[in-house]
Amino acid sequence: MEPYLNGTQPPFQQQPQSSQTNGKSIAAMVLGILSIVIPYVGIILGIIAIVLSRIASKEIRLRGEQGKGFAITGLVCGIIGTALYAIIIAFVVIIFIFAASTANFPSTF
Repeated sequence: MEPYLNGTQPPFQQQPQSSQTNGKSIAAMVLGILSIVIPYVGIILGIIAIVLSRIASKEIRLRGEQGKGFAITGLVCGIIGTALYAIIIAFVVIIFIFAASTANFPSTF
């Protein structure tokens, strides 16, 4: 550091603190990805990811934290995972209803 013209040094300047990454946004992203990958519990993980990403987005906006991209990724993956497994469950239920209604059960009367 070079001295100023009058021989003094500049005053100590504090380094700006890097803001932390929001933990809920990371959790939302992980759960959102898992909601797509893991069968059967994907719908539950997707719902949790959606809720966590909404909470994280609000915290990021209020606190000025990092992690907005993680929160958005968690939201999108959570929505996709929830919708995917909801469609699969609905499809399976429809197949069972259709199979039960068309089955010929022997009449005992």
